[in-house]
Amino acid sequence: MKTTVFTDQVSACAEVLQRGGLLAVPTETVYGLAANGLDAAAVEEIYEVKGRPSVKPLSLMVPGPEAMELYCLDVPKQARVLAEKFWPGPLTIVLKAKDNIPSIVRAGGDTIGLRCPDHPLTLSVLRQSALPLAAPSANPSGQPSPKTAQEVLAYFDGRIDAVLDGGACGIGTESTIISLADAPFRILRRGALSEETVADALVDGMTIFGITGGSGSGKTTALHVLRDLGALVVDADAVYHELLKSDRSLLEAIEERFPGTVKNGVLDRKNLSEAVFGDSEALADLNRLTHPAVIKETKFRLREHAMNGGSLAAIDAIGLIGSGLDRLCDRTFAVVADREARLRRIMTRDGLTRERAEARIAAQKPDEFFVSHCSDVLHNDSSEATFYELCKKQFMEGIHHG
Repeated sequence: MKTTVFTDQVSACAEVLQRGGLLAVPTETVYGLAANGLDAAAVEEIYEVKGRPSVKPLSLMVPGPEAMELYCLDVPKQARVLAEKFWPGPLTIVLKAKDNIPSIVRAGGDTIGLRCPDHPLTLSVLRQSALPLAAPSANPSGQPSPKTAQEVLAYFDGRIDAVLDGGACGIGTESTIISLADAPFRILRRGALSEETVADALVDGMTIFGITGGSGSGKTTALHVLRDLGALVVDADAVYHELLKSDRSLLEAIEERFPGTVKNGVLDRKNLSEAVFGDSEALADLNRLTHPAVIKETKFRLREHAMNGGSLAAIDAIGLIGSGLDRLCDRTFAVVADREARLRRIMTRDGLTRERAEARIAAQKPDEFFVSHCSDVLHNDSSEATFYELCKKQFMEGIHHG
């Protein structure tokens, strides 16, 4: 067999694939050894030429996200989110396979990986051939992946039909592989994209609501609705207090700014309160230290939720506005209620006198502040059951519009 080297002859490359031949193609990562992914005999040639173990499945190169519906079952929203973010690019998305994918491609399994390569010539070949391409890296198993057509020829000259010379590959690292076939999602191979980068994209594709408002307004009911809808609820106040116990770097920064407030790695809350009480500049300095730490931890929890298959989350924070947490949210909800109703709830819930309940409300931002800074308002002016249904209706509308 004579191995032909093509440069820009897209139609000729497509013909090689359509007749069952092997064609090495460039991508943004490394060269791949491609064949018609729907032709079991052609795919078997890939295994033989590479010396690839038959228990290792292959992925398919496709021209875009529309291929998911052609070759995959039960495509989750997250797959489209990742494709929109990273395709064409170095991410392989593993999903449940339809029966039209030959068993040899799947190595007998029930999943298939799809990848859209970021190389104009190979994308043109995919569109011209109208085929999904089984295309592992173009090297004998166990050898370095080739980044040039010449390296491919050094491995396979005379053993494959053709090479499409598209120049040197830019990244030189294989694609990252993520399985979305089941939750939790799993990174099967670390490659050109980091796990954090992929998880951040999943977080971007989630619906995230911010919930804020004064004490006794009814935030607990609103959050109960969100949990019933499957949301992760991040309590920013609880995160803040956890970090004050466990985040060594934060405690060191607090001690540096407010000497005597941290002793033997333990925060003295009384001393810290005295240091910032009535001093707006000191309080602002404390917030500049704590807000980024709370945001960082919140992002970590959102990534974890996204990788577990979550698509909805809420951030509960009385200081949502001004802390930067609101910038993580798609929509922010101000929960407001009549002052007298708030007083009754606080006195009943926390066992406070009316005087102390009034003092607590007076120390917080007025409802007008939350209403003016949030995208949506939840008026808690009826029974708990009625308010529950109101919250559910508005949250569902927000999810669908998102």
